[in-house]
Amino acid sequence: MKFVKGNFLPLREFRDLTDLNEQARRWVTEEAGVRIHGTTREQPLQRFVLEKPLLRPLPPIAPDLGTWHRVVVHRDCHVQFDRRLYSVPFALVGKRLWLRATDSFVAIYEDYRLVANHLRARRLGERLTVTAHLPPEAQAFFARDRRWCVARAKEIGPASAELVERLLSDRIVERLRAAQGVLRLAETYSPGRLEAACARALYHASPFFRTVKTILKGGYDAQPLPIAGSTESAYATGARFARDAGQLFDPEHH
Repeated sequence: MKFVKGNFLPLREFRDLTDLNEQARRWVTEEAGVRIHGTTREQPLQRFVLEKPLLRPLPPIAPDLGTWHRVVVHRDCHVQFDRRLYSVPFALVGKRLWLRATDSFVAIYEDYRLVANHLRARRLGERLTVTAHLPPEAQAFFARDRRWCVARAKEIGPASAELVERLLSDRIVERLRAAQGVLRLAETYSPGRLEAACARALYHASPFFRTVKTILKGGYDAQPLPIAGSTESAYATGARFARDAGQLFDPEHH
């Protein structure tokens, strides 16, 4: 390539690819191919006559040789490459590894030992995680996913199911942790008490883990819910102190 760049390309102009190929063919057959090569001391075209029968055709798909990169394993068991994240076994946290990237795959090595394989992420910020790479406590967390939480809540009761579904409606991991926390309260108290506490939290329009826990801890789940239409709950009846326009502007009501 250095010889071509230094001896063929300078001062040349090309109308199109066809013109470039024609000029290159003439240069090879009339100049570069008939000179005496500095190393072989032969004309390259004469040497090519001997080598040509031994050449093999190019593969239909060009090989993807890939590139190598140094990466560091972060505390979340992932390495970052090209603004994408890939998981590796948690025992490697803090270590520097080698990452080999091709167009389709990413392979991660500790020295010569392959420790992780991933399809190459396509979106910026995408995170590819193998659950087995995570520490045991994290694996347990992700095993109790949204589907598990909804199924377990339905076993406890309709109020629990509705509360958990509301927690998971925004589709973020923090709410998944809250849903798991709500369901674990059934182990400390009981499924029946948890169902009553969820019903009370929903009645007060506060479907949150802290609310359910406070109700159970204070024993408020044992109290009956107010009758629909009563004024015990400001959340259930709307704005208790709101007045219509007639009352608001009537001097007799001031």
